[in-house]
Amino acid sequence: MDYFYLILGFIILLISGDLLVKSGVALSSHFRVSTLVIGVTIVSFGTSLPELVVSIGAILKGLPDIAVGNVIGSNIANIALVLGFTAVLMDVPVKKASLRFDWPIMMFASLLFYLFVINGRLALFEGIVFIVLLGGFLYWSIRKSRRELTLIGHAFAKARYSVPLSVLLLLISSAGLYLGASWLVESAESIAIRLGVSERVISVSIIAFGTSLPELATSFMAAVKKQLDISIGNIIGSNIFNIFGILGITSIIKSIPVGPHLFLDIYWMLAISVLLLLLMLLPLGLASYITRREGIALLIVYILYIVFVFR
Repeated sequence: MDYFYLILGFIILLISGDLLVKSGVALSSHFRVSTLVIGVTIVSFGTSLPELVVSIGAILKGLPDIAVGNVIGSNIANIALVLGFTAVLMDVPVKKASLRFDWPIMMFASLLFYLFVINGRLALFEGIVFIVLLGGFLYWSIRKSRRELTLIGHAFAKARYSVPLSVLLLLISSAGLYLGASWLVESAESIAIRLGVSERVISVSIIAFGTSLPELATSFMAAVKKQLDISIGNIIGSNIFNIFGILGITSIIKSIPVGPHLFLDIYWMLAISVLLLLLMLLPLGLASYITRREGIALLIVYILYIVFVFR
């Protein structure tokens, strides 16, 4: 039955990812904000729900390695696996807005997380700081986008769905992402435990992979529908949500101990974030691209990380 739920969870994730993209694009037209902002806000929150549920459940059950490792592994997978896979399918454009604003915020969040856990714990105060910073990020993203689009006289396409229907589809797709990820993670964890894998290895690899599948499904559907602003925005935005939102909420609920064995994984997360910047900077201009060749390089890096984890 574990393998049945593994496949069923993946199918539900794909369908939910498609609905999330459609509702996100419709809402961007209604509220006159770019699909890039929708990608780093609403869509990112929806695809981060599995990580949130897993981390909260883990800390309440006394499993801190899973609560933190899930976020670290998911951030690694989002860049190296999800973006790499999407770029293999189709060149992913990277606009200056992502280069100048979204990536620096993601890197700042990652470094701040590292500084906070040097003492071996993520406590209530750090969680509150994360939530405040998340609110500021969302406010500034939306305000900046609306101001820029007004200045250039951006013409918005007619929304495919009404606001109520778009919100309903958003809720349905988010619930589908949660349900699909839950089935997939539970079945994958059950399989892994039978193989005698440690809590830390399970969290940064199998569970992180499972909770990153919503991002993979959403980015895949966005690439198919040519909504690549959502694809890159969703990936960067999800990493910001994972640190500021998920770890913020989880550490407010209960202080999270962070063992020294997780620091190597944090270094991998920081290094892969820097690698993303280098790939974004390679073709300078108004819009650069994460190409198929770079996508393959990212996938190879992810494979190397998994080999490192299971070594």
